[in-house]
Amino acid sequence: MERLQKVIAHAGFASRRKAEQLIVEGHVKVNGKIVKELGVKVTSSDRVEVNGIPIEREEPVYFLLYKPRGVISSVQDDKGRKVVTDYLANIEQRIYPVGRLDFDTSGLLLLTNDGEFANLLMHPKSEVEKVYIAKVKGIPSREKTRSLEKGIKLEDGMTAPARVKMISMDKKKQTAIIELTIHEGRNRQVRRMLEAIGHPVMKLKRERYGSLTLQGLKAGEARELTAHEVKQLRVLAQAK
Repeated sequence: MERLQKVIAHAGFASRRKAEQLIVEGHVKVNGKIVKELGVKVTSSDRVEVNGIPIEREEPVYFLLYKPRGVISSVQDDKGRKVVTDYLANIEQRIYPVGRLDFDTSGLLLLTNDGEFANLLMHPKSEVEKVYIAKVKGIPSREKTRSLEKGIKLEDGMTAPARVKMISMDKKKQTAIIELTIHEGRNRQVRRMLEAIGHPVMKLKRERYGSLTLQGLKAGEARELTAHEVKQLRVLAQAK
């Protein structure tokens, strides 16, 4: 037996927190009866409905995609542009991205149908490290990179301290390649951080997420996570 809110989250219907809200507000029925109490457990034979719509039980699945540039981190796009789920079109489950990467950003992106897992990783308290490689205009001084390491003020507040490593620089072209490690997930955060120190991003790629890397994958390729990798991410997200 599983808790009702967990079943709803696993079905990809809503995050666990949202599922709890739906239950309390009387939007959920089990075997035709409204259930408002949290903690109720159901079996695979129980019929669960949210707002009158029966949820389909799905086994949780977890995928790692090497997202190419020029792809939307969504399950659909009203402008007809390519979306990340196009690269996993043969997957039967209704998967969706965990967080997002910008249209012009490539790299590691997770997709799942496990709402509880996705919510855990995207929670503000989650401190799963994300490593980005950025090609920027100009060559940042040590003083500027140190400001990123201390935390820098953006329009939505101070960032947490980052780790910054200069990979290479081209004095002739006046460009540099920087490795930036953060654990937050604000919208366009890396781009905004580098713009704030006067070195706008020319190219950006997420190379690592927690202990996961893009090793063995080409842009547009995906693989399923192992049970151990999923467990590791849960542990990392809950560590703080």
